[in-house]
Amino acid sequence: MSANPVLVEVVRGDAVESVHRGRAVIVRSSGETLWSVGDVNALTYPRSSIKAFQALPMVSSGAAKAFAFTPEELALTCASHNGERRHTETAMAMLSRMGLDEPALECGDHWPMGQQALIDLAWEHQQPDACHNNCSGKHVGMLAMARHMGWDTEGYINVDHPVQIAIRECIETCCDTRLDGAPVSPDGCSAPTWAMPLKNLALGFARFGDPDQLPAIYQQAALQLYDAAVSEPYMVAGTGRYCSELMAELKGRVFLKVGAEGVYVASIPECNIGVALKMDTGSSPAAEIAMTAILGQLGLPVEAVRKSPEIRNWNKLLTGHWQAVDASFASLSPIAGR
Repeated sequence: MSANPVLVEVVRGDAVESVHRGRAVIVRSSGETLWSVGDVNALTYPRSSIKAFQALPMVSSGAAKAFAFTPEELALTCASHNGERRHTETAMAMLSRMGLDEPALECGDHWPMGQQALIDLAWEHQQPDACHNNCSGKHVGMLAMARHMGWDTEGYINVDHPVQIAIRECIETCCDTRLDGAPVSPDGCSAPTWAMPLKNLALGFARFGDPDQLPAIYQQAALQLYDAAVSEPYMVAGTGRYCSELMAELKGRVFLKVGAEGVYVASIPECNIGVALKMDTGSSPAAEIAMTAILGQLGLPVEAVRKSPEIRNWNKLLTGHWQAVDASFASLSPIAGR
């Protein structure tokens, strides 16, 4: 089998220092593959990029309405956040409304992903708890569904718990894939993640932005989650994060979500398309450059600085830059804004 193409390069001086191979695909909500590079049928763990579909059954069940979740709070259920104060306080407020506390979260503890948030917590001589976990919002959403449906809140991360069964069925339906027998593993936050073909992941996010293509039970929920994420992009990631910044810059035109190990997805309602990509090296910066190249080729107004960001050393000296390999994206034509 031939290798996936080089999508992104790291240049130091005048020489290419590193290359990042990968695969990417754009699919219409009708199911038509619009464009692809690399092996887009290969099984891929979507990791955190799938969080909108992990939140979708919670919203469609009526749990979000029952607990009066705001757009800010709904955005957090789709988040891989920095663990900044606004993120953690929002998670705690949601738990409190359900009559639960931080120990109910089964995602585990870790220091905040945001550097300043980490420094602030250490300066206060505090230890992180589960609310600082970048996935705490997703887990609050899972607990909300369990609480609303009358299911046991303990063990909600187990693959055979009703919450995870509902999520699996939602992903299967929305992404038109079968997960019975598919590789499954605990994610970093211990909730299950199932592998699927990359093109099916893109299809799911095309339908997420064109919810008329989803089963009726999910249509209004998808609209709510999309609108929440793009109206409150800070809650989806945080300060200095690509997801949050680019969604804010594009003013609701695109939903973006990172996944671990070089996965990225986008939903673009004005074109009824979904984008999914995976870098073979697992590099998140390379995934961001590749996504920027795709969005730019589609005709979206992505700032030039994002297309080839500089690399500077600790003395702030320019040492090189990242760049997309133009030939890998050349066959992609502008369609946004038509």
